[in-house]
Amino acid sequence: MQKLSSEQLKALAVTALLLALCFMAGKGAAVIAADYTSGRVQKSSKLAESNWGLSFRQEGQAPIGNESSEELRKKNAYYVGDEQKNLIYITFDAGYENGNMEQILEALGKHHVTATFFVVGNFVENNQELVKKMAEEGHNIANHSYSHPDMSAMDRAAFEGELTKLEDAYRSITGKELTKLYRPPMGKYSDKSLSYASDMGYKTIFWSLAYVDWYQDKQPTKEEAFDKLLKRIHPGAIVLLHSTSATNAKILDELLGKWEEMGYEFGNLADIT
Repeated sequence: MQKLSSEQLKALAVTALLLALCFMAGKGAAVIAADYTSGRVQKSSKLAESNWGLSFRQEGQAPIGNESSEELRKKNAYYVGDEQKNLIYITFDAGYENGNMEQILEALGKHHVTATFFVVGNFVENNQELVKKMAEEGHNIANHSYSHPDMSAMDRAAFEGELTKLEDAYRSITGKELTKLYRPPMGKYSDKSLSYASDMGYKTIFWSLAYVDWYQDKQPTKEEAFDKLLKRIHPGAIVLLHSTSATNAKILDELLGKWEEMGYEFGNLADIT
């Protein structure tokens, strides 16, 4: 193996540092590529993918996202609603049925909440009667892709295939169309994927409030959940919960009531602008 020169070693070190900084920032920076033959560091023209991330300011205010709400709206994407209105939007990511949906639907019905469920193929095809009930009760059934892959770097055909396959599955079961809202699996996205979704008539939906509720063997306590979900609620919040969480099912009725006591009402995410 040929020994690298000191200049080439420096280039490798610079590359490693830049990649580390991009990773920690969680931003969609340009991909950095090293030219090991010349010792130069080159910036490629390919847009790197991003993981959706938030930085919280203070209680009662929306956090700052990877991109501002104004910039996202230009791309037909949203992470927060109108920050001047005490409206909040309840959303669930539904990967599989974990025995919690009946309790969740009961709580939503009690508080007259139209929730949005971002579903995948497994959930739709293995819980057909439940999916029909969710739709019949007026909830938005939305697109989380068919197989939950990283969609951020896909070409157009693969991206459209994931969304279309779920649309077809849902239509064959319910005879209805999915609500044209799309949530990127794992929060991974790129300008390209936002464009593809918009071209298909979808709004891309991120979130402004979530907490660690998805580990089945490490569910948060009621107190831990309320500590995050009550302190960080804010006008226009798009709340992400996981329907697989037993904690969410147990606390949802009380949680919705507490938000109502704080002066909040519940909006329909399909109406967000």
